[in-house]
Amino acid sequence: MYWMSQVLVKDLNKIGNTVIIVEHDEEIMKAAHHIIDMGPMAGKNGGHVVFEGNHTELEKEKDSITAKYLKGIEQIDIPTKRRKWKNYIEINNAKLHNLKNISVKFPLNTLTVVTGVSGSGKSSLVKGCLYPAVKKHVDAVKHDGKFAGSLEGKFDKLEEVDMVDQNPIGRSSRSNPVTYIKAFDDIRDLYASLPASKVNGFKSGHFSFNTSGGRCENCQGEGMVTVEMQFMSDIKLQCEECKGKRYNEDVLEVVFNEKNIADILDMTVDEAMDFFWQFPTCEKIVNKIKPLQDVGMGYVHLGQSSSTLSGGEAQRIKLASYIAMGEKAKNRLFIFDEPTTGLHFHDVKKLLSAFSALIDQGHSIIVIEHHPDVIKCADWLIDLGPDGGKKGGNIVFEGIPEDLASAKKSHTAKFVLEKLGVGV
Repeated sequence: MYWMSQVLVKDLNKIGNTVIIVEHDEEIMKAAHHIIDMGPMAGKNGGHVVFEGNHTELEKEKDSITAKYLKGIEQIDIPTKRRKWKNYIEINNAKLHNLKNISVKFPLNTLTVVTGVSGSGKSSLVKGCLYPAVKKHVDAVKHDGKFAGSLEGKFDKLEEVDMVDQNPIGRSSRSNPVTYIKAFDDIRDLYASLPASKVNGFKSGHFSFNTSGGRCENCQGEGMVTVEMQFMSDIKLQCEECKGKRYNEDVLEVVFNEKNIADILDMTVDEAMDFFWQFPTCEKIVNKIKPLQDVGMGYVHLGQSSSTLSGGEAQRIKLASYIAMGEKAKNRLFIFDEPTTGLHFHDVKKLLSAFSALIDQGHSIIVIEHHPDVIKCADWLIDLGPDGGKKGGNIVFEGIPEDLASAKKSHTAKFVLEKLGVGV
């Protein structure tokens, strides 16, 4: 919980330590003696020091997106109404770890947020009990049997269940955002359809850096070569033959509106959207790339190696891939574990919009979260606690955020009700 982080940081400072924190929490920013705000945006549009000073001075900075959120010029809006629900799945008599034989209903077709202090039992309930039990019914896989309890509810409403974690989007060094969301297939088909490709007999596979034919064979489509060092760590250098472009010269001569395939992979998502939307024949490409922009990944390069992406970025790319499926996607239950880790106010706003898009498509979302702006936007809250460890594992509250005022033992209540403008 944020209040615990603030206390710990202040205590460290009081005993003579210098503390530097990479953080987006509003209360920690207010408590900071000195703030360095980077930006103004992300990726190639960032990298500048937008502001240095204290919290009061930051609010006066016109070029800072952070300042706009702190002043309320930009904000994450409270939903005008909460989604109503009638279908649900229910865990009964959960006893895993510190869970005190609890029974909990999880609504479907809503945004359900599970809250509570660290060690209150959130992960035990959602990841240890709910997820494997639902997966057993949906995928007919064997239950690992770690928790004593049962599951009831409308399983016929779910076709799949996904734990959207922060693991990398691909194990191969060639995996990247555009291949993960399946847009690269359409881009390769576009280049294979061009007159220059037909003259040279190039097929879609020639524009892949995973197979022989069009890729640079010196680096095998990596753009980099690994130099083995006998007594030190191996080093990676740009391929001298293709100069990091991954393809051979013949393939790079095929251009669409003056851009070859390497130029496309070097574009950011935002640049690619500006480029492709001009052409009606590229509608499929635009529709697949746009979800990346919608989840706040406009600054990422289409061909950027997955190994350079943070866990939060990988998680949002996975989210974008599901949104891109649209109506073709099976009815899913999505489970997220603190997806706002490392996100700015602006990114959280986009994340919540992406959640809404998935729910509008008929899916259900359960989020384990501490962020007050996410909690205030929930259709349904499940608050565990009241404290951590042995003093946790109980249901402190179930209901809509506005009703948290009735939960006298909830540590979550104060922070969320402040965001809602409701007195405790």
